[in-house]
Amino acid sequence: MTAVLETHALSKSFGGFRAIADVSLSLERGVRQALIGPNGAGKTTLINLLTGNLAPTSGRVWMAGRDVTSLSPRRRVGLGLARTFQINQLFGPLTPLQTVALAIVERTGVSWNPWVRLDAMAAVAGEAMRRLGDLGLDDVADAPTDTLPYGRQRLLEVCTALAGEPRVLLLDEPAAGVPHGESGEILAVIDRLPRDVTVLLIEHDMDLVFRFAERISVLVGGSLLVEGDPDAVARDERVRAVYLGEGAVEAVADG
Repeated sequence: MTAVLETHALSKSFGGFRAIADVSLSLERGVRQALIGPNGAGKTTLINLLTGNLAPTSGRVWMAGRDVTSLSPRRRVGLGLARTFQINQLFGPLTPLQTVALAIVERTGVSWNPWVRLDAMAAVAGEAMRRLGDLGLDDVADAPTDTLPYGRQRLLEVCTALAGEPRVLLLDEPAAGVPHGESGEILAVIDRLPRDVTVLLIEHDMDLVFRFAERISVLVGGSLLVEGDPDAVARDERVRAVYLGEGAVEAVADG
């Protein structure tokens, strides 16, 4: 099966510091995969290389068999790659309806006059409301985004990414800063995504990782230490030693 996203010997150096070292990663269509590792392992740097926000020092990035290493982030979005960030990138004064509508306009190429009320654009507004409803955000569609609880802002980020109809969704710590009671809601939303959307999740909450992931890649010191299904990763002595710790792995695996 052709991978929807893969890297070949991908590396990134900043001066004399090698942040990513010869990483070859492959995501199969529809997989729910997690990328974990200690702080400073290079996880966000790797995501930035996948999206084109950083250029690699060496190595290649491929999408569905096409070399996209030299393509801009916008071109990669056009090919079906979307992401969220550790710290949300939303515009506080905009409403969720306006935010999602902008993503739909970008995807469809619909001409939008910012001086025309959104409700005059029935198709765009209708799709935006439907997508907000899918994530339980329709009740706050017209509220300024910066007035929403942080957990709902994170959901709005996911909703905005999905409005681009991606084939691959990269989620950089979607539960970061979210109260524990709300992080499960975010995971449930991600779990309900259709199987034609491939998901790569960066997350420090091991409970969320082991509940969500079908495959886990462990990054340490910029290199892939081990990959496999959750049970295999939880049993791996190297993972216990360098990242999770004996008790943490056993608690998650047994839970």
